Amino acid sequence: MALRTLDSLGSLAGKRVIVRVDFNVPLKDGVITDDGRVRAALPTLSALVEQGARVIAVSHLGRPDGAPDAKYSLAPVATRLSELLGADVAFATDTVGDSARDTVAGLADGQVAVLENLRFNAGETAKDDATRRAFAEQLASFGDALVSDGFGVVHRKQASVYDLAELLPSAAGLLIEKEVDVLDRLTERPERPYAVVLGGSKVSDKLGVIEHLLPRVDKILVGGGMLFTFLAAQGHKVGKSLLEVDQLETVRGYMETARERGVELVLPVDAVMAAGFAADADHVVASADALEDTPFGADSMGLDIGPKTAELFADAIRGAKTVFWNGPMGVFEMAAFAEGTKTVAQALTEVDGLSVVGGGDSAAAVRQLGFDDDQFGHISTGGGASLEFLEGKKLPGLEILGWEA
Repeated sequence: MALRTLDSLGSLAGKRVIVRVDFNVPLKDGVITDDGRVRAALPTLSALVEQGARVIAVSHLGRPDGAPDAKYSLAPVATRLSELLGADVAFATDTVGDSARDTVAGLADGQVAVLENLRFNAGETAKDDATRRAFAEQLASFGDALVSDGFGVVHRKQASVYDLAELLPSAAGLLIEKEVDVLDRLTERPERPYAVVLGGSKVSDKLGVIEHLLPRVDKILVGGGMLFTFLAAQGHKVGKSLLEVDQLETVRGYMETARERGVELVLPVDAVMAAGFAADADHVVASADALEDTPFGADSMGLDIGPKTAELFADAIRGAKTVFWNGPMGVFEMAAFAEGTKTVAQALTEVDGLSVVGGGDSAAAVRQLGFDDDQFGHISTGGGASLEFLEGKKLPGLEILGWEA
């Protein structure tokens, strides 16, 4: 079955349309530090406004543990959404209480409201089906239809993602439609050469992706903290760098599978080794086969790929027609260890084909390092959801909308 899209709902003029968005944005002292997920929701919200729908945006933010918590309020998001839409956005100070009912009742055609954080109600994430369903039924009473557009949560069987889609006529929004199309291209119909760039801290977080993509790609580039487990699997000493000893045999198995399948596994030839985990730590570049041959000896800690590796990766990326990147190359939050990530990001902007940034820390990195979203083919809004899709897993929030992996 194909994904149900907005067209399947017919005319929504005058209808109350609940839109499950993903407004789980980073906040610092009540200020949004990256509004990428809010901007990603604009095409769907704007399309509904233009139809004359009465739009009720619902989302989670953070992990407030099933009870109201002011630091996780969606109020700053409603303010930002109003600025981006260029129109007043009503805000309900609860999720299914009096404020929510009054706010929804007061909507006119083409107006938008945001309800308070869904996770202020324990029913949103309840494991018990009946508890979750009861909360979904309360939400359903506000709407005539559901548009699911929060790709970052489609891998979760939660009330607003799954149960609500059973209770109301439901379809995918424009963002989910785009995400599914791009990720399906990455898994089933990539243009070649196809390169995958994996970073981040742990190999264990990427096992499923590596296993599922190995038969489908031409090159896998490994950076980030996980690189040291790969280098250790080759017999190299890695000092005090992040190392998952329990994954060494698994990694050796992947190396062998890559050889058998003719997949080029591109590993770092150098790394930036530091005296410790700190922004101002002394650091030097060391060859991959001599990571402890530094002034810090066995205490050396790898915090970024080295410059030779960065150029090696950049060349491989620029030579590909399809590139998927998930996970920073180093501790990009610290300027001294951001160069590897920046070089990889720059190379992705120069791909003559489809370049995809796989959400999460990678999306945060490109924005923090000064890149614009439109410099890439696609920036996914779902880190975990993107990875699970690429692992070939069934995602409940997509299945309920008619998608079959």
